[in-house]
Amino acid sequence: QVLLVESGGGLVQAGDSLRLSCTISGSGEMLSVYTMGWFRQAPGKERAFLASSTRTNGATRGTTHYGSAAKGRFTISRDNAKNVVHLQMNSLKPEDTAVYYCAAGRFFGAGWVPSDYTFWGQGTQVTVSS
Repeated sequence: QVLLVESGGGLVQAGDSLRLSCTISGSGEMLSVYTMGWFRQAPGKERAFLASSTRTNGATRGTTHYGSAAKGRFTISRDNAKNVVHLQMNSLKPEDTAVYYCAAGRFFGAGWVPSDYTFWGQGTQVTVSS
């Protein structure tokens, strides 16, 4: 059973930064075999894609992809040796308030939609005050 645990959420003011972390465990496999994604869901809205970091196939390096809400402000990074993925969020706005989820899947591709992923964390709340 794969377990994803997010951390780093909290209450911040507009313009502040936060770094979310997602640790994967339980699979017996390294993080490198998973494409990792970050999504968020605000009350009354659908879960929205923010960023992904694709798995490698041994011959090529993985790539990163961003949704429109994340471009220019958020950065995804991964440390395969430590089985952790981060989402650095800068210049936060009140509209960034949501529950943020980490997801993992053993597929090749950008992972734009939630159904691409097999495993999900429990989510971490981010609240940005104006």
